[in-house]
Amino acid sequence: MTNPTTSLDGKVAIVTGAGAGLGRAEALALADAGARVVLNDLPGGAEGTAEEIRSRGGEASIVAGDVGERATADAMMAAAVDGFGRLDVVVNNAGITRDRMLFNMSDEEWDQVIHIHLRGHFLLSRNAASYWRTQAKESGPVGASVVNTASEAFLSGPPGQANYGAAKAGIAALTVSTARSMASSGVRANAICPRARTAMTAQVFGEDQSGMDVDPYSPEHVAPVVAYLASDAAANITGQVFVVYGGMVALVAAPVVEERFDKAGDLWTADDLDKQIGGYFTDRDPAHGFAADSIMKLRA
Repeated sequence: MTNPTTSLDGKVAIVTGAGAGLGRAEALALADAGARVVLNDLPGGAEGTAEEIRSRGGEASIVAGDVGERATADAMMAAAVDGFGRLDVVVNNAGITRDRMLFNMSDEEWDQVIHIHLRGHFLLSRNAASYWRTQAKESGPVGASVVNTASEAFLSGPPGQANYGAAKAGIAALTVSTARSMASSGVRANAICPRARTAMTAQVFGEDQSGMDVDPYSPEHVAPVVAYLASDAAANITGQVFVVYGGMVALVAAPVVEERFDKAGDLWTADDLDKQIGGYFTDRDPAHGFAADSIMKLRA
C-alpha cells in the first residue's frame, strides 16, 4: 500500500494575500513542495513572491484584485483551471484590520473587514467547490484541500476587534460547513489560527525581542503546516481548527455543554429561570464566559 505523500507535485494551488507576510510564506512553501501557484494580492503586491518562486524553479501566475469581489474569485479560478489545467488547493489568507471599540466603529470599518475576510473566503471557496463537485461527478472524489485563515480572535472576543472577531468566527463556521458539504466530493477543509508577526499584526506583537534564531512569530513556522494540510498525507484531516505558531500546533476541540437546565413545570417561569440559571451564576466570576481564555494562554 502506497503511503500518503507530502509532495504537491502536479497540484495547483491558489493563495490569496500572497504578496507578503503569511500569504507569501505559504505560497513559497506550496511551490517548494511542487505545486504551481496562483498568487493573489492587490495590484503590484504579488510580483516579488512570483519572482521568488520562479527563481527557485517553480511556476506562478498572478491575479491582482480585491478578494471580496466576485470578478477576482472568477479570475483566480480561470488562472488555475484554464492557465494551469486544474485546481487542487485553496489557501484563503487575505485580510485586513480596522480596529475600533464597538461603540466607535463605523459602518465602513465593519463592512470592509467582513468584505475582505468572510466574503473573500466565501467567494473563492464557493467557486472552487462548484468546480470540484463537477469534477467529482465526472471522475470521482478529487482529493482537494481548502485551508482557511481564522484567528484566535473568534475564540477570545477582543474588545477592539468586533468586526475582525465576527469575521473569523464566520470563517471557522464556513470551514466546518465546507468540510461537511464537500466530503462526498473528496474535498477537505481546515482552518488555522496563526500567530505571526506581519504588517497586519505589527501593533499586536511589536518587534521580535525573543533572542531566538527564528522569531517565534515568524510566518515560517506556519507555512509548513499549511503545505502539509494541502497534501495527500493529510487526507484524514478535515473540519478541524488549529492554533499554529512558534513550532506549535494545537488542535482546538469543539465547544462542550457546561451545564444544562430543565424546566420544573410545563413551561419556564421567571421564578424557575431565576432559581436554576440565576442560581448557577450567583457566585460565578462574571468574566468567565464563552471566550476561550485558556487557548490564549498557549505558549510555544
